[in-house]
This record gives sequence, structure tokens and C-alpha cells, in this order.
Amino acid sequence: MSNTVKTINPATEQTIETYTLLSQKEAEQEIEKSHETYLKWRLTSFAERAKYLNNLASLFEEQKEAIAKLMTEEMGKVYKQGLQEVELCAGICRYTAENGPQVLADEDREMDGGRAIISYQPTGVLLGIQPWNFPLYQVIRYSAANIMAGNTTVLKHAGNVFGMAEKIEALFKQAGFPEYCFNNLLIDGKTASSLIAHEAISGVTFTGSDATGKKVAEEAGKHAKKTVLELGSNDAYLVLDDADLELAVKTCVTGRMINNGETCVSAKRYVVVESLYDDFKAQIKEQFEAMKMGDPMADDTDLGPMAREDLRDGIHDQVMESVKAGANIVTGGEIPSQTGYYYPPTLLDNLAPGMPAYDDELFGPVASLIKAKDNDDAMRIANDSRYGLGGGIFSKDEKKAIELAKKHFDTGMININGYGLAQPNLPFGGVKGSGYGREHGGFGMREFVNVKSIMIAS
Repeated sequence: MSNTVKTINPATEQTIETYTLLSQKEAEQEIEKSHETYLKWRLTSFAERAKYLNNLASLFEEQKEAIAKLMTEEMGKVYKQGLQEVELCAGICRYTAENGPQVLADEDREMDGGRAIISYQPTGVLLGIQPWNFPLYQVIRYSAANIMAGNTTVLKHAGNVFGMAEKIEALFKQAGFPEYCFNNLLIDGKTASSLIAHEAISGVTFTGSDATGKKVAEEAGKHAKKTVLELGSNDAYLVLDDADLELAVKTCVTGRMINNGETCVSAKRYVVVESLYDDFKAQIKEQFEAMKMGDPMADDTDLGPMAREDLRDGIHDQVMESVKAGANIVTGGEIPSQTGYYYPPTLLDNLAPGMPAYDDELFGPVASLIKAKDNDDAMRIANDSRYGLGGGIFSKDEKKAIELAKKHFDTGMININGYGLAQPNLPFGGVKGSGYGREHGGFGMREFVNVKSIMIAS
């Protein structure tokens, strides 16, 4: 097995760089260095940690063009969306710096026979196993919160974005963080799995497929180590009988095609009531066919290439398997004969349980259109999934939509009459097969801390 990894530009199919993987022993030595840093970092003040996070935010803002360009080169993200990702990461760092001291502050409580202090103390070195689709955000999402909490972290990034992994580590150092506080490890999945057992690793945070995530959780469980898992989804966006159809169509197109369709929280299943179904279908088809697919660096590009050839071929296989089982291709569904790992905006209908387009996550520019008899049936279909990360509801009755979102939609995050990615001040995470744990909104800062009770007798 080769000990090198190549990064490839998915728009040109040209090799960008070749990286040499660390050996098991080398990776373990890096973890030990991060542990030595942790022993000192855990004693730093909130003010010092916040200062470095604000420095990091400023570096993101100063270098956002170069960072976004690197994203585009390594994984095909449309450049203008890459700029938005960098700005989000700066916001996450600033939110964490501003709110961390309050979230992590000691709490005083009364107790029988005295008083008590509840203290949120760090636990050690965290292993972050992260995907390529938001190559900066996925890393900052977990690392900023946990470093603010006094932990240190080692990163196993996806091999096709190793350039970004190295860039992130360099920026942490430039921001003033001590060496090995954030430590990038150029390793493969097998090595990452074996590192979970290392005595200095106190927990694991993972974003990726549900199959791999379960293996990570199983390995961590063997060693009684906590995990946070974000395992993707096939989010349903419900178009109810009183929906603003124009708004629903526009939002569903954006919510499916953003990031070239390679987004965990994305409008993947359009569940539309029968009374609006035909009009919705016609308008979505028209919108999909009007999208411009091409150079992700160009200002007028709507859809860039998929990140890797195997991913493009994999989603095409899911489409064809669904068609074989009875699904209908409304538009798209053919691999174009051009350089780059492109796949056109694709809409499938006539779907049923047992098809990949109904049951599974389609990680690319493919949407599933499902007809519901009425509003109640739409919610039934939405919940007929092993996943539960995000979702959406379109209705002019906001009160009704909120009630459905609160009490009936079995998912972690719900948009009403809109679509959005992450917000620094709101919890991010899912239920069911989409994993567990929360990041952002202060919740992530307490995922890997020791909630310590100190009881003082009077």
C-alpha cells in the first residue's frame, strides 16, 4: 500500500501536490507532543485563549481570497461560496472567543451542609476526523470550541484536502497558539482508527458517513471514550398546501445545489403535497436546467465539479440503481463528456422505499421529488428516514409550521420558509442515524469537558 496521497483538482483532473503519510509511530509521537502542550494549555486563562481565537479570525479575513482559492483547487467549491465559508469560520472564532468565558465559567450552588462549585475542566487531546466538503469549516467547527475549553486537538483531514489541512495548522501557529495546540496529522483512515486507543486521546469527533461513523464510535466505546458524530442525512423539505410556491422552488434549488450538492444539511428530498406537485415539478425542472455548470472560479458559475471521480461515479450509480427500481429522471442524470468530475443538476421522481434516492443520502447535485397526499402525509414521509439532521417546512401559517417543527419533525435542525447552513450561535447536530452531540451555540464547548463537582462543607 502506498504511503503517499495526491491532491487532484477536480475541475482539471490535474495533480496539485503529493504528500507523504505519517507512520503509526510518527503519528503517536505527534499525539504525545499535543499532550505535552495540553498540560500547559489547560492552565491558560480564558482571556488568553480568546485573544488567539480573535487573531485567527483576523487571519481568516485577511487571507480569505487565498483560502477560498485553495478550496476551489482541491475540492471544486465554487469560489464565491468559499469566501462565504471563510467568513463563517471567522465568525465562529469570534463568537467562541466572546462567549466562551461565560459558557465555561464556574457555577456556585447551594448544597446540604455547605456549598458547591461546578467547574468545566478540559479533558485532554481530541482526535478530529473530518471530511473534505467544507474543508475549513468542518475543522474550525470542532477545534475552536474545544481549544477554547482548554483541550488540544489532532486532526485527521480527508486526503483530497491535505493542502487545506496544512494551511489551517500554519494559521493557528501564526495566530499565536502554542505549537501542537492544533496539530495536523497526514494520516490515512486505518491509522486514525488505531490512534483512538492512544492513552492521550480523550475523545473523538467525527463527521462523515454513517457506516464509518459507527465504526469510529465502536472503537471509541471499547476504550470508554466519548464521541460526537455528525453522519449526514437525506433532509426533507416539505411544501405544504399553503406554501408560497415561488419561494419554495427558489429556496429548494439553493438548498440542494449549494456546495455542488455536497452538503450534509441540504434540501435532498422535496416532499410536496399533491395540489402543488405538478407546478413545483415544472418550475424546479426549469430552474435546474437553467443552472450554469462550469469553472468553479468563474463569477457566473452556479455548479462546479464534484470533489472526486469516485464520488461522481458513485452518485451516478445511485441514480441508475433508483431508475432500475422504477424511478424516473425528470432532468439530468448523464455524466457529461468533458474534463472534470462534473455531474449535472438532476431531479428524480416516482420514488419509493427501497430506492437509494428515497432511503439513502445522495451527496451531490441530485434531488428526490416525492408526492404527498396532504400535509399529514408529507410529515409522515419526512420522518420515514433513518436520518435526522436537518429539514425544512414551507407554509404561510408560521404558527402551524413552528408547531410541526417542534413536536412532529424528527430531526435536529429545521428551516421554516428558508434555507441556511450553520450559525455560530445555534446548536448544530442531529438525531437517529445522523449521529449525536452538538456543536456551535456554546453547546460544543461543553461536549468534551469534565463537569466537575467540588463540594465544600460549612
